[in-house]
Amino acid sequence: MSSTRPTTTHPASSRRPETRPAGHGRFAVSRRGLLAGAGISGLALALAACGANSRSAATATAATASAGGTLYVLSTDTDINWDPAKSQSLAITSLGLVHRRLTTWDITADGVPAVVPDLATDTGTISEDGLTWTYTLKEGITLEDGTPITSAHIKYGLERSFASALSGGLGYHKTLLADAEGYTGPYDGEHLDSIETPDERTIIFHLDHPYGDWPWIVSLPAFAPVPEDSDDPATYAQAPVASGPYRVEAYQQGNSVTLARNENWSAATDEVRTALPEQIVFSLGQDEDTVSQRLIADSGDDQYAFSAQLLTASKLAQVSADPNASARLATSDPGPLLYLAINTERITDPDVRKAIAYAVDKTAVQRALGGELGAGIATTYITPGIPGQEDYDLYPTDLEQAKSLLEGKDVPELVLLSQNNEARLAISEAVQQSLTELGLKVTIDPQSSDAYTERATQGDGSTYDLTVVSWNPDYPSANANIQPLYASSEIGQGGYNISRYSDPEVDQLITEASQESDPEAAATKWAALDRRIAEDVPAVPLVNRRNSFLPGSKVTGFFVAPFPAYPNYLVLGVSE
Repeated sequence: MSSTRPTTTHPASSRRPETRPAGHGRFAVSRRGLLAGAGISGLALALAACGANSRSAATATAATASAGGTLYVLSTDTDINWDPAKSQSLAITSLGLVHRRLTTWDITADGVPAVVPDLATDTGTISEDGLTWTYTLKEGITLEDGTPITSAHIKYGLERSFASALSGGLGYHKTLLADAEGYTGPYDGEHLDSIETPDERTIIFHLDHPYGDWPWIVSLPAFAPVPEDSDDPATYAQAPVASGPYRVEAYQQGNSVTLARNENWSAATDEVRTALPEQIVFSLGQDEDTVSQRLIADSGDDQYAFSAQLLTASKLAQVSADPNASARLATSDPGPLLYLAINTERITDPDVRKAIAYAVDKTAVQRALGGELGAGIATTYITPGIPGQEDYDLYPTDLEQAKSLLEGKDVPELVLLSQNNEARLAISEAVQQSLTELGLKVTIDPQSSDAYTERATQGDGSTYDLTVVSWNPDYPSANANIQPLYASSEIGQGGYNISRYSDPEVDQLITEASQESDPEAAATKWAALDRRIAEDVPAVPLVNRRNSFLPGSKVTGFFVAPFPAYPNYLVLGVSE
């Protein structure tokens, strides 16, 4: 029986608006950002032998932390958007220094990610029907001018995220809040009845349907307080009102941003931010190669600096050969997923998809990313380090098994859509080689990032059979791995179900798991879903990236945990 290619497209319904804009910068790292810049090098084989398994995610510098001094963050990006409505920034990176939210993430070098109170006294009280969440604000929390933070500030900040002028941020709340469809923000005087503020310290959210991960949702940027009388949508990205330990003191477009202490921040109300440096300077528009060389040399102010970009394979080799630099290297355990999406609307035969899964040589992909120091072999869809991830391997590399599955089948030429950069092309070529050995004809179709995104997430899926995708969830839940990638509602119109996978039973199981409010029960359901989806082979897990970063010798508290495989800016300091 041959693989068929239906001409009809899948109807996209219940679209989540404004959740996946392209291009949000490394300072606003989110699910797709962590693979960017992963260069390929002829030194990859040497890297495989440089002791990856001995590397720890723990603190990379031996310096003793102290309050004061200046911490420098070096980046190739030319801008930082400080508007919480427009940001996809992780809770532990740049925006977390300036903006607090109702909850936040407790990320430690060796611990499992935990959601903890931030502006709120707890992670929320849920009603019996799962549709209402209530939060009480802590006492003694203020904005940078000393004004007490109220529930009205939270509500207004959330409402403004619905305005079209402020699109681009994470928008989970837009389909979770009841009666929010069609809402366009507060600028025309309209407000959301599904967000109640009965008094200055109480805020109540009414949901459209139960959602057990709501405590994680309220940790996302849009839940930061914004005072209405200070809101100018055109300028707020450069001059926000701080609720965190730092305020934006100076903003020079394309050059630098300087954060100074917010004297009205209360350390007694904040359990995750240490706020050690006196100021933090983001140096923008830096040359990536030059930054790496400066950090390896470790002289002058660069001793107090780190790069916002992960190290490329070639730089990893250089660092590993330098005893002084390698002693400072911080490498995560395997984390962000790199996978081969199989377009199930075009490759409809499950046996063909299974054959592809058995045939792909994942070690070749691993070598392209720097060997064991660059990535670990992936076998599941849920990111390691997230509750609900359980190890299994349904399709270990087995070329003979793959060939037996294709006996008697006529598989047409396959188009492998790829982003036109060094890393993705090298990985695509490794996949192509594996499938050629299986006897399939595969043509790589390289495209610019914008064209790739358009065809993979906006188009009708008719122009590709395979594509390599990277994914890092927006918050530490298996929900953020499974639902965006495999719910049928995420096909097309910007959704990231690039496999175009649709199964009514899986959709129902996703709904049930997402409504589970007990974390342990939810983790069990997501683990079962991971394996259930894998049986249909809409994708082949390739590798889980190990992200490496190099701080200067006088940066303290530097580590990279498995999730989100990125430095925790909130606990960094410098030593004298």
